[in-house]
Amino acid sequence: MGGDVVGPLLAGFAAALTPTNVLFALIGCLLGTLVGVLPGIGPTSGIALLLPVTLVVGPTESIIMLCAIYYGAMYGGSTTAILINVPGEVSSAVTALDGYPMARSGRAGPALAISAIGSFAAGTLGLLALTFFAPPLSELALLMGPAEQLGVMVVSLTFIVSLAGASLLRGLVGALLGMFVGIIGLDLVFGTPRYTFGQPELLGGIEFIAVVIGLFALTEVFEQVEKPFVVGAAQRIGRLMPSRADLRRCVAPILRTSALGFVMGILPGMSPGVVSFLSYGMERRLSPEPERFGHGAIEGVAAAETSNNAVTIGNFIPLLSFGIPPSSAVAVLLAAFLIYGLQPGPLLWADHPEIAWTIIASMYLGNVMLL
Repeated sequence: MGGDVVGPLLAGFAAALTPTNVLFALIGCLLGTLVGVLPGIGPTSGIALLLPVTLVVGPTESIIMLCAIYYGAMYGGSTTAILINVPGEVSSAVTALDGYPMARSGRAGPALAISAIGSFAAGTLGLLALTFFAPPLSELALLMGPAEQLGVMVVSLTFIVSLAGASLLRGLVGALLGMFVGIIGLDLVFGTPRYTFGQPELLGGIEFIAVVIGLFALTEVFEQVEKPFVVGAAQRIGRLMPSRADLRRCVAPILRTSALGFVMGILPGMSPGVVSFLSYGMERRLSPEPERFGHGAIEGVAAAETSNNAVTIGNFIPLLSFGIPPSSAVAVLLAAFLIYGLQPGPLLWADHPEIAWTIIASMYLGNVMLL
């Protein structure tokens, strides 16, 4: 299997290293970091806001940039959490538990450095797993018949309902409303108008991009207008690099939470925020000095930042292999694929393998850019 992967991956790197693709990966990383630093925006709204902008360029460049925004936001979220105790992302709330106490004690530099190191390690290990597991899993999906495909659809709807959180009714209503919006327009088999109410504009259905902008982007804009913005006192960064003792403390937590985050990222409803709390709790239980957690334990920062970046890479397994989005942010990425006529899952690997490998290769490059 390794030989089958190396050749296409090298071809993907050849495409990803073209000046245009490198530029879009860099732009995506910068925008993602900005989205992560700004509290309350989140990768879902950030991707949705920029989705219309990408329509003027090709599919590969657009998807490279949108993917970079997604995993770049995880990198940026830790900065404000550590320096001013204002998490840029939900997942960075765990980072603030130990990152901000470290900053107040004059160790903001090591906290920022270990968050970057943990994020890079999680990204690298996750991408290696993605490289070797995504193609064979997509081949497995090709063996599915009508019964199996129906089962995947039912499971996908179940995943959608589970993403709604504690309210099962809200998730179910949302899924039904989404299905209703999807059937508006001409019937694909008989050409019969469905729920167009005599409006010719609805014959082509409702554009997915309009739904995404309405649900995520505009909602987020109105919510942020209502919220007061309060920040804490900024802390001096001081010495940047962690000591050898700090690195020794963090090696095992980084490896453990990388594995946990990647596996959890494959599962539906496991957002980076949820997995960050799980990883933090696991490391506190495994630590010989659990009382240090919450008072400036550098391994707590490493656990939180490593796991939330591993989750983002793990999310690409169900997206690229089965065409199933495990989170709301990945659902918007799925919309970007569909807008360009690309179907994530087995058909992507069968019809456009060069795009799939270019995206994966660009994620390696983006991981280095964010370090």
